[in-house]
Amino acid sequence: MIKPAMSQSDRGAIHDTPSATDDNIEELFKEVYHNLSRFKKSYEMMEKTFRIYVYKYGYKPLVHGAKRSGVYATEGLFLQRMEIPNNGFTVTDPSKANMFFMPYSVRQMVDYLQDPHSRSMQPLKTYIANYVEKIAAEYPFWNRSHGADHFFASCHDWAPESSLNHEELHRNAMKVVCNADVTRHFQIGKDVSLPQTIVPESISGHGGNEGSKKLAKVMSTSTLELHEERVHSREQRPFLCFYAGQMHGRVRPVLLKHWKDTDPLMKIYEVLPASIATNLSYAQHMRLSKFCICPKGFEVNSPRIVESILNGCIPVIIADNFVLPFADVLNWNKFSITVAEKSIPDLKDILMGVPDKTYHAMQRRLKYVRRHFVWSQSPPLLVKKYDVFHMILHSIWTQRQINIVPTLNTARPVSQTS
Repeated sequence: MIKPAMSQSDRGAIHDTPSATDDNIEELFKEVYHNLSRFKKSYEMMEKTFRIYVYKYGYKPLVHGAKRSGVYATEGLFLQRMEIPNNGFTVTDPSKANMFFMPYSVRQMVDYLQDPHSRSMQPLKTYIANYVEKIAAEYPFWNRSHGADHFFASCHDWAPESSLNHEELHRNAMKVVCNADVTRHFQIGKDVSLPQTIVPESISGHGGNEGSKKLAKVMSTSTLELHEERVHSREQRPFLCFYAGQMHGRVRPVLLKHWKDTDPLMKIYEVLPASIATNLSYAQHMRLSKFCICPKGFEVNSPRIVESILNGCIPVIIADNFVLPFADVLNWNKFSITVAEKSIPDLKDILMGVPDKTYHAMQRRLKYVRRHFVWSQSPPLLVKKYDVFHMILHSIWTQRQINIVPTLNTARPVSQTS
């Protein structure tokens, strides 16, 4: 029997909650949410009833931890917080759990199992399929739901496809991933989109240079209010938009083809040239731009979305088929712009067409959503209500309610050894 996280009457009460009439509830501002009252009630219910058992099986470096810095930092930070005792959600008694977390790291498998001269995912897929079979043999929980109350979390590009060697894992378990592409094994209504963040090594405890230390200070929750006042004030932003980055994938080259060196108001680069970066850094470009372009690379997700929010620059998301993080709660239209990939030639017209009043309202709202994309760093790590860790848990919990009685696929693994 699959244990429900809450009763049917409680789910109905949350669904029927009317929109808030006040401007805010507990410093949450209703204009950035689809329904603030419903979210608040749902969040409170999650705190009371949602409990997760973290499997003990497995050994480092492939299980129970991952790097907490760099482009895949979200994966390591989430794994770290899930393993911290007394975090309010994990339990040592699996009979009290609503869901079960498999704490393996796709990122670590790429580092330790992947042949650097091959693009084959087979070593990862085989390890993961065998891992699931092991917990299914040693614990009763997988077999009673065929994986429907289980989940894994990863920010690596390969995460959605890493489960393909185990049919039940792939079809029934929840994928909590950054690469939330509906055309690449991400299922709306079952899976969860993770926000991708780049965390400097100085935040993660691995050292870091002077530049990363400055960004660490910006991202620290201890300086949250001061940073918000600085980057979200009505300061002059002379640039219409900004982008700089590697030419990964097919969308970014199109962006540069149309807009690199075409307009002084549009700061569109490949890698930010050293001659320019010396005088105006990447972060400074963001803080001087009205809009920050966030095009997909090889995959739909991009850390630029969170970077833009932190720097008070309205994200312009160019990634067809991307399911945005926390989209069931946050109304992204209130603080970001989505541009279809085919509309890149019209980018300037689209941005210039945003009225000043609308722009200022959208830019102001960034400070209201920022708290949902920050990893709490001050000890204890888990004291910040509504931070990114708790928002991820809320997304998982919300999807759990949708899938209380899922349509189960009971097929056995495709392959465990090949």
